[in-house]
Amino acid sequence: MSEEAPAAATGTGRLRRLLPLLLLALALGLLWASGAQELLSLETLRRHRAVLLAFVAERPVTAALAYLFLYVGATALSVPGAVFLTLAGGFLFGTALATGLVVLGATGGAVLLFLIARTAFGEPLRARAGPWLSKMAEGFRADAFNYLLVLRLVPIFPFWLVNLVPALLGVPLSTFALATAIGIVPGSLVYASVGAGLGHVLERGEEPDLGLLFEPAVFLPLLGLAALALLPVAWRRLRAPAG
Repeated sequence: MSEEAPAAATGTGRLRRLLPLLLLALALGLLWASGAQELLSLETLRRHRAVLLAFVAERPVTAALAYLFLYVGATALSVPGAVFLTLAGGFLFGTALATGLVVLGATGGAVLLFLIARTAFGEPLRARAGPWLSKMAEGFRADAFNYLLVLRLVPIFPFWLVNLVPALLGVPLSTFALATAIGIVPGSLVYASVGAGLGHVLERGEEPDLGLLFEPAVFLPLLGLAALALLPVAWRRLRAPAG
C-alpha cells in the first residue's frame, strides 16, 4: 500500500496539471462542432452591423466588456479570426478604444494559454530536457523580453505558437505579458484604424485591405522597431567574454 499511495498521488497530480488543457481542448471542440467560429466573418458584420451599432450606443460599457471577453476567449482558444475581431472592434468602438480593448484581450488570452501550456508541459519538459535544450532555454530566457518583443512586432510566426514556446522554455510570466502587450500595439492600431473606416467599405460590398500591415510604409517601421529591440541583445553578445 505504501507503494500505491505515491503512485496515486502522482496520477492525481498529473491529472490536475492536465485538467486546464483538457478543458481548453473540450471548449475548442465544442466551438468547432457548433460552427460558431464561422460567425467571425465580415459577412456576419455586414448583416448585423445596425444591431451591433445600436447595442454599442445603448450599452457601451456592456458592449466593450463583452467584446473584451470574446477577444480573450478567441485568443486563448487560438481561433482564426483575430484580424476580423480587431476590424470589428475598430468599426464598433473607434480606433483608440478598440486598440486598447484588443491589446487587453489579446494579452489576456495569450497569458491564459501561456499558463495552461506551462502548467501542462513546461515543468515536465524542462525536467527531461537534455543539455542542448536546457542551454537553448537559458539563452532565450536571458533576453526573453527583447526576443518576444520582436516576435510580436513582426508576425513571422503564428500568434498561438509565440504563446506556447516561451511557456515551454520557462520565460517568466511578467516578461511574457509585458512584451506581448507592448509588441502587439502597432499591429492592433493599424487594423483597428482600418476597422474604424469599415462602414463605407461594407456599404459598397467591398473587402478591406488586410495586407496593409505588410505595406512598406507600415512594415518597414515595424522592422525598424524590431531592430531596435534586438540592439541590447547584440550589445550584450559583443561585450560577453569569448569562450
